[in-house]
Amino acid sequence: MAYSIEIKEAAKRLYLKLLTPKEIAAELRLNSSRIIYHWADKHGWRDLLREEQADEAIARRYALLVGLPEKNDMQLKEMSLLMDHQLKLKKLRGQSLYSDNEQDNNHPPVSSPRPNKEKKKKTKPTPNDVSQLTAADFTEWNDSLFAYQQVMRANLGERIRNILKSRQIGATYYFAGEAFENAVLTGDNQIFLSASKAQAEVFRRYIISMAKTFFDIELSGNPMVLKTAHGNAELHFLSTNSNTAQSYHGHVYIDEYFWIPQFKKLNKLASAMATHTKWRKTYFSTPSTKAHPAYGFWTGDEWRQGRKARETIEFPSFEAMQKGIRCPDRQWRYIVTIEDAVNGGCTLFDIDELRDEYNKSDFQNLFMCIFVDDSHSVFSFSKLEQAMVDASHWKDFKPTAARPFGNREVWLGYDPSRTRDNASLVAIAPPILAPEKFRLLEKFSWRGLNFKYQVNEIKKLFQRYNVTHIGVDITGIGAGVYELLQEAFPRETMPIHYSVEAKNRLVMKMIDVIEDNRLAFDAEHKDVLMSFMAITRTATGSGNAMTFKASRDAATGHADVFFAIAHAIAKEPLNQKQRKSTWTVTQ
Repeated sequence: MAYSIEIKEAAKRLYLKLLTPKEIAAELRLNSSRIIYHWADKHGWRDLLREEQADEAIARRYALLVGLPEKNDMQLKEMSLLMDHQLKLKKLRGQSLYSDNEQDNNHPPVSSPRPNKEKKKKTKPTPNDVSQLTAADFTEWNDSLFAYQQVMRANLGERIRNILKSRQIGATYYFAGEAFENAVLTGDNQIFLSASKAQAEVFRRYIISMAKTFFDIELSGNPMVLKTAHGNAELHFLSTNSNTAQSYHGHVYIDEYFWIPQFKKLNKLASAMATHTKWRKTYFSTPSTKAHPAYGFWTGDEWRQGRKARETIEFPSFEAMQKGIRCPDRQWRYIVTIEDAVNGGCTLFDIDELRDEYNKSDFQNLFMCIFVDDSHSVFSFSKLEQAMVDASHWKDFKPTAARPFGNREVWLGYDPSRTRDNASLVAIAPPILAPEKFRLLEKFSWRGLNFKYQVNEIKKLFQRYNVTHIGVDITGIGAGVYELLQEAFPRETMPIHYSVEAKNRLVMKMIDVIEDNRLAFDAEHKDVLMSFMAITRTATGSGNAMTFKASRDAATGHADVFFAIAHAIAKEPLNQKQRKSTWTVTQ
């Protein structure tokens, strides 16, 4: 079978990113992985890969996974395992003080770091028993931390810690370990609050992995009850919409709080769980927008509000917070940018590569802890946060099933890639009756792959879902995708040719949907919210009319997810009136 130059180039890029031939074949839908081995030999791809140490290979693979916009459970598990392997390598290097020829009876081999003990009669271990662990046992874990994680640990005594951070610097991993250590050594309860159950589960997986890696202890349960030398310690992993959350008490960790809707309600809940002086509260998050209710909490404006004596009190500078500092409102604030992380010993990033991959505003927001100024955005944050939900509560949607949404109707929207942005595809579940909303079921992003490959991926969705509509932007390179889809699905495929009028109609429709609170998407999809926030009003080139724009040109690339959603929902007329429910209540 002859493969196109585009497929070979895509395979080469993936090979150089350390994907396995099997993974590359699966990604590109090739018949066999053997062709990847053949290309690697024929074209000298192997020579392009310099010899790497194990920790360098781990760092590159981890960086690849970090760059994925959304991660499934297997990818999150792999990231956790990579981190574990890196820590084990550090541990082994510390133990390898003697070569094989230098080992003697006083120094057991590295493969058997612990001296052999007399065999004892096996007894069934007590579940979650950590009572034998002491502070000294955590030395290895503490020594494995990066410098900025050590700063967080050194300020554990602060009652309120507030951390603004770059994405993917290991904050969730660190705080999971910190909470586990504190629970073991004190018997105190630990409570983890996240936007969704899936995110809360990440804490639990990290703790289970840490206990197994460093102490060879199997942990289980949710809530997880640890048998410590100081009594039982309960670890609760909760989503913010948990109805029973307020009944718990302990040290509280609030993850990604700048992306959680109804922050003031959440903050009252956290305060209720940590009312007593002994309990600590730890907030940490990447920044979102200045319109988020938590922005005043971070800047101190909320603390100053209504008190004239505080109006002139200034908070420390950005640079001062990068070192960690206690602020006038008694909160200890700490800022960790990606540059701080690299300077602190984290080798999992290539900053130059990330700068090339993201436009300037996105890079500043995601990695340099700069808030998005959304004052000119068409969509208000308060309206958009109503659309952020925990999708695990959608009982009629089963992502892993052959037919995830049964025979229910599904609409697709496709936005083609420009020079540097991604091609995006979304699957939307349209409402049947008035109380329902448009639900974002799935979204896909492709970069550097030709339109034939993308068409094949889209066709697979026609097999998984009962697709009755797909809106395709046919401007420029989107025309190729449209032609192939229109040939296969003539009745379902809707062309969208961009003009000022067409773009205005798409954005006006989405404004109507958002204002009426008719859209829902998983709170984990932060890029969806930011894509909406990127839409602003502007004058046309002639200056005679108003239109809408986003920074989505060849130089930057942006808002592709928003336009993909708009293309899907374009099937519903602009003046559509919601149907009223046919259900009635009889007396």
